[in-house]
This record gives sequence, C-alpha cells and structure tokens, in this order.
Amino acid sequence: MPTPGFVLLVRKRDDGDDALRVGFTVTKKIGNAVVRNRMKRRFRKLARELVPADGMPGTDFVMIGRSGGIERDYGLLRQDLAKALDKARR
Repeated sequence: MPTPGFVLLVRKRDDGDDALRVGFTVTKKIGNAVVRNRMKRRFRKLARELVPADGMPGTDFVMIGRSGGIERDYGLLRQDLAKALDKARR
C-alpha cells in the first residue's frame, strides 16, 4: 500500500507462528547514511506504536522508505501507517 512517505508490503505467513515481524528498508536514492538511518528510526518507532495493536498475527510487514518520508510530519506518517494497516486487515 503506497503512501507519500513509505510503501507497506504485507504478507501472511502459513507457518503456524503468530508472531508479527516488521522489516525496514531505505535505499541510497533517499539520501546519505544519516538520512536513511533517521528514516529507519522513525519507522521503528511507528511500528512499535501501531503494529502490535493493529497488525495481524502471523504476518510479515515491510516498510520501504520513499523520498517524501523524511520531510513528512510524524503525525501524518502515523496516520498513513494506521490507514495502511486498516486496509491490510480488510
């Protein structure tokens, strides 16, 4: 599910494990190492806040950073992730 700050990939696992797994990736196109790491830190914080409550058991989530994500307000990123998780549940 693409948003202005990231793309969320969701894949249901059929391995009997109910753990939620989250991965993050930000390419060099986005910026230097400092910028990429800052974006990943924001993604990790978002995931800790929203995925345990809104995610689905036994699912893998991957957040792929987009160029607009680093300038995007944290509150808007949070809303984007909440909408994407809601859409994934349907």
